[in-house]
Amino acid sequence: MGTFVGHVYPGLFVFLYGLYQATVVSKAVIFNDSLLYPLYPTRNKGRWARIWNICYGGLLKMAAGSLLMVYEISCIKGGLTLMNKAVPPRFMYPKEWQHLTMFMLLTVNGCVDIISRHVLPQRHVVLEKGALVLSFYELLLLMVSHVKDSEGVELQVHSLLILVVFLLALVLTAQLWAPGTFQLWVMETFLFLTMGSWLMQAGFILFRPISGYPWQDDDISDIMFVTTFFCWHLMINASCLLGIYGFSYFWHCCYSPNLKLMTSKEAPQHTSTPGPLYKLLQEEEHSEKDEQALLLSQSSP
Repeated sequence: MGTFVGHVYPGLFVFLYGLYQATVVSKAVIFNDSLLYPLYPTRNKGRWARIWNICYGGLLKMAAGSLLMVYEISCIKGGLTLMNKAVPPRFMYPKEWQHLTMFMLLTVNGCVDIISRHVLPQRHVVLEKGALVLSFYELLLLMVSHVKDSEGVELQVHSLLILVVFLLALVLTAQLWAPGTFQLWVMETFLFLTMGSWLMQAGFILFRPISGYPWQDDDISDIMFVTTFFCWHLMINASCLLGIYGFSYFWHCCYSPNLKLMTSKEAPQHTSTPGPLYKLLQEEEHSEKDEQALLLSQSSP
């Protein structure tokens, strides 16, 4: 990113989304619930049921993407033009246009989540995951070209961020074939937390260092400490994920002991449609019963 705010605000939104994912995963584990179709507390009925069932992750993506697009456009004096009027014309603001494209991908992904859960007659998990995977592969391409003119500390910071984005793309791709796998959801949540916290850290490293002095690109110790800070982020985010699970478990055990029983009794069950083989076996079973009844009636005096 090009500015301090351009790093911190996207990082904050991604980190909040990771926290939201962590609460969903923790709730699913504690209640032995489905990660794709979570059970909602039965106290939310009537007029408040729709509010409880809102796709907050999709709303967060749309709000974050829209606000960041407005901010990116407003930062350019004279407007975000594509080409200048010189001869021959040249493209203007290449990094800013890449930022705008990233924020557009985030907004579109949030729209897909909202449409899948609230507009279509049936939720399409593959559509949501497919849009998210496509967004991250495009983000990966943009970030690889984004660091072409970077060096030293800035290159190391963005290289570690690219690593996280690449791993996220792989995990999300695997979820296309196994969307309800608990291990993949935990990895996705952990990587979202790491991506968000590292984006915020990158803003302070590149633009507002704590020491008040800029990092030195020709000092190998500065580059080494960038990697050390990244490893600290990994440990802190893992501890944060574990802490959210522990707090959720403690809360539901101490303050909501009957919540699991209530949801298991009154929540809708997601059953699969009987296939043709099941229907054929059922028809054969009925025909056998009819034949047995006919034979009994004929043999009786």
